[in-house]
Amino acid sequence: MKNEIKTPFLAADAVILFQNGIVLIRRDNPPYQGCFALPGGFVEIGETVEDAAVREAREETGLAIDLLGLVGIYSDPGRDPRGHVVSAAYLSRGTGKLVSGSDARSAEVVPLDNLPGLAFDHDRIVRDALLLAERLGGMHQIKVE
Repeated sequence: MKNEIKTPFLAADAVILFQNGIVLIRRDNPPYQGCFALPGGFVEIGETVEDAAVREAREETGLAIDLLGLVGIYSDPGRDPRGHVVSAAYLSRGTGKLVSGSDARSAEVVPLDNLPGLAFDHDRIVRDALLLAERLGGMHQIKVE
């Protein structure tokens, strides 16, 4: 008899610096349907978390992203109402034309001083990402389009 291994799902999220703000999507599907969130989603079999962050960003925002660094691993079993989902979150810089797609109802740039409440634990991820940006030399040192 084959033993089933039960593990959390794995996701990747991106804090995308773009046009003097960060890119947020408005979720088109539950949970948190209609709420703002970071672009991200589940890692596919055979895919690295880095590649998943890049793919999800392109699917949901139309942007190409350069990963600047790992913000952190977010593993609280209660962070997603669908079940235990662990997320690797990346600070990134976006280029291209912003267009919503995939399961994003909309995608927009929000100024850092006017961030809405976010779905999941994305408020915490954004705070941590801004601290990482400061450690990397500050927002003024990170060139964004």
